Amino acid sequence: MDQPSVAEVEWDDALVGLYRSQRLPLLRLAVLLTDDSAVAEDVVQDAFVALQRRWHAVDPAAAAGYLRTSVINAARSLHRRRSVARRYAWLGDLGQAPPVDLAVLLADEHREVVRALRRLPRRQREVLVLRYWSELSEAEIAEALGVARGTVKSSASRGLSALAQQLGGARG
Repeated sequence: MDQPSVAEVEWDDALVGLYRSQRLPLLRLAVLLTDDSAVAEDVVQDAFVALQRRWHAVDPAAAAGYLRTSVINAARSLHRRRSVARRYAWLGDLGQAPPVDLAVLLADEHREVVRALRRLPRRQREVLVLRYWSELSEAEIAEALGVARGTVKSSASRGLSALAQQLGGARG
């Protein structure tokens, strides 16, 4: 049996380390963007597979950003596919109920906020999740979403206002 080369071992160690450090934060991000833990797991795994295929072309310092962008883009694609499916569905209301296991992932005090977050437009939801859940800067969010920093600022402001209105109205 052939022994792996030093480069292969280093590559494996770097990718394994990245997986260990980034999997859970990416999974949380994907759950918030997809509302489905099983789909979120698939999205994250697909992002790591894509990174592994392109490992030779990705700067290791930028690998976490590559993964985050992959997860966001996959969630967007999922929403587009779901939107098309809903337009052509003849029976029932597809995918409207939250997944049964979402309650397990969130503490009681966070469920109300997540419900309000789900009602936001996609861009506002993405910006708020990346800012407050993933703790990214405006510049990092702009890069991950492929938009201008001004778009990030306005989306965050509008999203926070909408959340405040929804949550304030729910309590008042």
